[in-house]
Amino acid sequence: MIMKAGIDEVGRGCIAGPVVAACVWIDEDRLLDLAVTDSKKISVLKREKLSQIICQRAYSWGIGVATVAEVDRINILQATWEAMRRAHTNCWFKPEEVWIDGRDNPFQDIKAYTVIGGDAKIPSISAASIVAKVYRDSLMQVYDRQYPGYGFTNHKGYGTKAHMQDICNHGVCPIHRKSFAPVRDIIERETVQ
Repeated sequence: MIMKAGIDEVGRGCIAGPVVAACVWIDEDRLLDLAVTDSKKISVLKREKLSQIICQRAYSWGIGVATVAEVDRINILQATWEAMRRAHTNCWFKPEEVWIDGRDNPFQDIKAYTVIGGDAKIPSISAASIVAKVYRDSLMQVYDRQYPGYGFTNHKGYGTKAHMQDICNHGVCPIHRKSFAPVRDIIERETVQ
C-alpha cells in the first residue's frame, strides 16, 4: 500500500474566478485501474466520473478556494498557496506529508515535496488535479448563470479572444481579476474614455 497525499491547483492562469486547490490522500494502488493523469488531458465526462470515484476511494480529501478578492489583494502566487493550505486543512484526516505539483512549497509545518509536472507523474497529484478541476469548473458554471454574457461555462475564466471581447462588450464583472494586466488594461481604457 502506497499512501500519498497529492495537492494541485486549478485556475492560476485565469483572468476570472477563484483559484481552487485539492488535496487527495489516497492509496495509490486504488488509482491503478483508473489511469489518472493531468486533468487537462482528460475529457470533461471522464473527469467528472473520475472525480466521484477518487473521492469515494480516498482516505481523506479537501478543497481549498482563494477568492478573486484575495487574488487581487495578495497576488496570484500567495492566493494559490493559501488555496493549497486550505485544501490540506479541509481534509478530515490531515496528512503529515504532501506531494505538490510545481516548484513552490507553501507549507512550513509539514513535510512537502514538490514535483514539476507532478500532475502527470504522481497518481495522487493527478487525482488532486482532477478533483480540483471538476470543482472549479462547476463553480464557473454557477458564475455563468450569475453573470450571463461572458461564457464562463465555455472558457472557465481563461483569457480567450471571445472572453476578452465579452469584457469589452459588457465591462468587467465582480469575478474578474482586476489585478491581472488584460483586465486592468480594459478598466484603464474605459476610465480614459
